[in-house]
Amino acid sequence: MKRSLGIILFLLVAAFSLSLFFAAIPSTRLVIQDVYAQEWKDEFDDICGKTQNAMNLSPDELKSLIDRCNKLRARIEQLEESQKKVYLKRLSLCQDLFSFVLQSKENQ
Repeated sequence: MKRSLGIILFLLVAAFSLSLFFAAIPSTRLVIQDVYAQEWKDEFDDICGKTQNAMNLSPDELKSLIDRCNKLRARIEQLEESQKKVYLKRLSLCQDLFSFVLQSKENQ
């Protein structure tokens, strides 16, 4: 009797532990997605935040920003459709400005 009770108690604890483990997996996945989402948004804000000062940047800095735009574009293309459309357009405008400023500096 004691042995049966011990086995039942063990199985209940094991089942409870497994349910907690599997319940934590989706939330962990969401946290990772949130971190990844924040990562590309921080990169986007950093890149496009430099448009205000684009004329004061060196050609090397402008080339670096254009390269970063290209890398970020690949990450944005993985987003949900409406977000992807908005952020790709905004990134394109930033990249076009950097390209224009770089071209005008190289022509001087």
